[in-house]
Amino acid sequence: METYEERIKWFREARFGIYIHYGLYSVAGRGEWTMYSERIPAAEYAKLADSFLPEPGCAKEWMETAKAAGANYVVLTTRHHEGFCLFDSQYSDFTSVKLGPHRDIVREYVDAAREAGLHVGLYYSLLDWRFPGYFEPEKYPQSKEALLRQVHGQVRELMTNYGKIEVLEYDGGWDADLSEGRPQWAEFWKAEELNAMVRELQPGIIINDRSGKDEDIETPEQVVRAGKSKMTESCMCIGDSCCWGYTRFNPNWKSAEQLLQYLVQAAQLGGNYLLNIGPEANGRIRNEELERLQAIGSWLKVNGEAIYNSSSCDLIGASQPGLVDLNLQGPWTRKENIGYWCIFRWPGEVATAVRVGTPVKSVSLLATGKTYPFEWNSKTGRLTISGLPKLPPDPLCSVLKVEFEDVPRRMAEPDLAAWINS
Repeated sequence: METYEERIKWFREARFGIYIHYGLYSVAGRGEWTMYSERIPAAEYAKLADSFLPEPGCAKEWMETAKAAGANYVVLTTRHHEGFCLFDSQYSDFTSVKLGPHRDIVREYVDAAREAGLHVGLYYSLLDWRFPGYFEPEKYPQSKEALLRQVHGQVRELMTNYGKIEVLEYDGGWDADLSEGRPQWAEFWKAEELNAMVRELQPGIIINDRSGKDEDIETPEQVVRAGKSKMTESCMCIGDSCCWGYTRFNPNWKSAEQLLQYLVQAAQLGGNYLLNIGPEANGRIRNEELERLQAIGSWLKVNGEAIYNSSSCDLIGASQPGLVDLNLQGPWTRKENIGYWCIFRWPGEVATAVRVGTPVKSVSLLATGKTYPFEWNSKTGRLTISGLPKLPPDPLCSVLKVEFEDVPRRMAEPDLAAWINS
């Protein structure tokens, strides 16, 4: 059996993935929580299936977009909290095969992803708002048991019917009134049994932490942070944080610059960045999302060396929780003895980094290979790079590639005031 590090290796190297939220909520156009937030009765909500008609080939468009964005893996919502399956299931008639388009969208997705050379991930919500036993398990014990049969049966179908699945992203593992904790969630969903079945069917799969069990990766939403005990995959919307699924009027789009900063910060902390798109009901990706993903992809074509297969770097970053020190220009990533200084706030002709504790051999601009003169003070740890362009070489983020004599380390600072008179 593979060790954790062996299992996670490709995922750690990938660094960047695309999340796809797609379901009946895409028809409503008011976000993926519409059924619950508006308390729409199940029978009424199910009528949306008549208008859920994804265009043929939309899955290929998703993969083309992911590739153009520079992503290495994709994750699709096979069934969200609304209970509508994008796959055929013997445990439910509420599916895209029996209603709406009468097509297996998950099949189209995995085939398109493999054709595009992308690693395949599946999202599955444990909860289903159509089951009273989820909300009131003691009051509706038969409904609770039916929900559990559906969960275990459908996860088995997903792990059996679509070839090799590399990532399983659970969601919806919490209890309805949030009065309990993770151990109780795991007990409710029989998570240990569920995940053992998954690993038997899909050896080597990466499982997230949302069944109540820690498993392989932590998946915080709308924030980039280092993992507490496992590797982190930071999941984020391009628009508002409450709008994973298609939301027709979404006023707060993040800029390409913001999204790229999150990606670099995730890499700086040794984690991945899973950026979400919410296709329209017909499966098309809106221009606001396409434009931003294309901008990120263009940057990665030139500067991807600083992101893919990179490691966290000990040098001072743009902002790291719990630290007073910060680098105003931008964070560092690393590969062996190479540091990549990802500069979002270009300083002009001279760039200065401090507390650099490892001798520097050379400095160049990653995009062009052009070298620049530098001075490194072994006593103070101050690295000064001169002769740089006055204006930023890249409108989003310019990357200086710094070769060190060894793995770059942060210099200790036993006297915090020593620099004042140095």
